[in-house]
Amino acid sequence: MDDAARLDEVDRRIIAELEADGRLSVRALAERIPISRAAAYTRLERLTGSSVVTGFTVLTDPAAMGLTTSAYVTMTVRQSAWRELRERLREIPEIHHMALVGGEFDVILLVRTTDNDALRRLVLERLQDMPGVLGTRTSLIFEDLENRPRRTDRRP
Repeated sequence: MDDAARLDEVDRRIIAELEADGRLSVRALAERIPISRAAAYTRLERLTGSSVVTGFTVLTDPAAMGLTTSAYVTMTVRQSAWRELRERLREIPEIHHMALVGGEFDVILLVRTTDNDALRRLVLERLQDMPGVLGTRTSLIFEDLENRPRRTDRRP
């Protein structure tokens, strides 16, 4: 049986609470579920130990950090070049998410830059010049809903 099949409602509530606020203490987490602190600690240890919960992170507002232009860049690449290309892409700080996908294109990137000129330089001078890149397509993001925290139902 896989980990997803073993998750019960309490586990799912723990995950939802942590997705809403990864800084919750075990005590606060236990109060919100509600379960004992010992049970919350044991379940959290199990969720992290089995890699259901893989880490804790901070969400930021890109615009507040000076990254006012965001876009999805899709790429068509030579399949034989993927491994080397992947490593080169990982070195580019403007790339905030990368996925190898199937369908109309091969790779999708979420990029964040300071302005449109920086985006243009990234796409036209860096990405398109990489060996193995056959073509790119850029879609500007007008409103980013991803960075808004999830709200969970706080009712007991």
